[in-house]
Amino acid sequence: MTKRTSAKHKIDRRMGENIWGRPKSPVNKREYGPGQHGQRRKNKLSDFGTQLRAKQKLKGYYGDLTEKQFRKIYGEAERVKGDTGEMLVGLLERRLDAVVYRAKFVATIFAARQFVNHGHVTVNGKRVNIASYRVSEGDVIQVREKSRQMTAIAEAIALTERDVPDYVEVDNNKLTVKFVRTPGLGDVPYPVQMEPNLVVEYYAKN
Repeated sequence: MTKRTSAKHKIDRRMGENIWGRPKSPVNKREYGPGQHGQRRKNKLSDFGTQLRAKQKLKGYYGDLTEKQFRKIYGEAERVKGDTGEMLVGLLERRLDAVVYRAKFVATIFAARQFVNHGHVTVNGKRVNIASYRVSEGDVIQVREKSRQMTAIAEAIALTERDVPDYVEVDNNKLTVKFVRTPGLGDVPYPVQMEPNLVVEYYAKN
């Protein structure tokens, strides 16, 4: 088990929100943060604190990306003409692990990263084992033949806690997912409010 996987519930509690919408999130029972000081009364966040929290929440949602990884993606979004926050979300959703997660072939984004890293998927017929691989519109991702009997896949598909968004087309019989289009913020089924505009403000000032 990776360090990030074992700590995923701490992310929920640190944010004070069930950011993946999972029934077993500890936030459903305990809304205070982790650690011995978690139950102390929360002070009102400063503008910086609010922006930092927005960045941590978005970064955590996609598998607790490292600051280096997230800053690089933000830099790319910033260079593209258009709304930087929208571009940031679009780039994050084009990660291969995010597409596998959206297709519901796995239960969590952490499992999606592991699923890709272990070589269980192909992109347009070619094996890809890099979770950060960026898919393009029209790409078809498929679970490899030898991996299709994994019990975890059937269990994930059966989960009712989230739906498949309309910017991917999934065939559960062939275990394929086509990335139809790059989504905007309003298209992504986040269980909680994400505020990429505050992430833009954070990096503009720091």
